[in-house]
Amino acid sequence: PPPPAAERSAAAPGLRYEKAAAGDRRLGKVVTIAKSKKFRDNHGKVLLEGHRLIKDALEAGAVPQTLFFSTVGHLKLLPEAEIKRASLVKVKFEDIKTWSDLVTPQGLLGIFSKPDPAKMSYPAAQLASSLPLLLICDNIRDPGNLGTILRSAAGAGCEKDPCVTVSLHSFPGCVDPWEPKVLRAGMGAHFRVPIITNLDWESVPTNLPAGTQVCVADNNDPGSTSLVPRGAGSAPVKSSPKAAPEHEDEEGAAIPELAAQHYYEDWARAPVAVVIGGESHGLSPAALGLAASTGGRRLLIPVVPGVDSLNSAIAAGILLFEGKRQLLWRHKQEEGRQKLPVPG
Repeated sequence: PPPPAAERSAAAPGLRYEKAAAGDRRLGKVVTIAKSKKFRDNHGKVLLEGHRLIKDALEAGAVPQTLFFSTVGHLKLLPEAEIKRASLVKVKFEDIKTWSDLVTPQGLLGIFSKPDPAKMSYPAAQLASSLPLLLICDNIRDPGNLGTILRSAAGAGCEKDPCVTVSLHSFPGCVDPWEPKVLRAGMGAHFRVPIITNLDWESVPTNLPAGTQVCVADNNDPGSTSLVPRGAGSAPVKSSPKAAPEHEDEEGAAIPELAAQHYYEDWARAPVAVVIGGESHGLSPAALGLAASTGGRRLLIPVVPGVDSLNSAIAAGILLFEGKRQLLWRHKQEEGRQKLPVPG
C-alpha cells in the first residue's frame, strides 16, 4: 500500500514524517541489513540504533536514508538540519522491539549509507590528538572484541590521514565492523576513526603511509620456544635477536621469523602500524610477511606461565597506548625536552 500523507512533528515543527502502514517494504529492510553482510556490502547500507550512535554518525557526516522512531520526542535529540535529509517514519514501539537485539530498545533506528572514510568529518578534538599510529585487525571474529579494539584506537588517537584502522578479512567468517554487535561495542568509535574493510593483503601497503613499519602483537615470552601464535599453522621456533630465515607452515606457505622484543621497549617510530590477530587463529602468514617486509618486529606482551593468551582487545589497548607514549616521548625529545609524558 502507498505510504500515508506526511504529518508535521509537533516536537519539531520543521520536520515532516510518515506513519508506517502495514506491509511497508522499508520495514523489512531493517532486519535484512542487520543480519546480512552481503546485503550491506552490495547495497552500501548500515543499520544504526540508539540516540548516541545516530547522533555521532550524523555529526561525522554519515548520510541518513531512513529513520524509524516510535515517538516524535526522539527527533528532538537529533540535529534537525541533518535528519531533514532522511525519510522519517513513525512506527510502533513493538515493531522496534522485534527488530532490535538490545535488551532495552530506545525506539530509534536508522538506515544510513555506509560511511566513506574519505568523506567523513571527524571531531576536531580527535584530529588534534591524532598520532601516526595505525591498526591492522587480522582475522578478528568476535564482535565484542572488534568493537572494543576500535574504541581503543579512537581513545589512543590513531592517525586520521590517509588511513587509520584497516580491518582485514583474511579468512572466511571474520566479523564485519558494521554488524550491529560491533557497532554497539564500538560506542561511536566507528565515527571517530576511518575504517577500511575487505582488503586483501596485497592491497594493504597502498593503504599505508610510505615508510610505515608494521609490527605484530605476540604474548609469548622471549625465552619461550613458541613465538609463532597458536593457529598460525607453523612449528615452534626460537626467538632470536635478528630476523631468521623463513620456514613453512603445514600447507607449505612460507612464514618468516621476526626479531622479538618486549612491548615496552623502543619500537614506535612514525609512521608505525600494529597488527592484532584473532584469538582462535592467531596471526596469518601474510601478516608476518608484511611485518618482515617493512623491518617490523614481534611485540611481546609477557603473561604469567600457564595463561594461554591475552584477549585480543586487551592486547590492542596495551600496544596502542604504549605506542602513543613512545611517540609522544620521541616528539618531546626532538623538541629538546627529555621528560617522559605523564600517563593520562
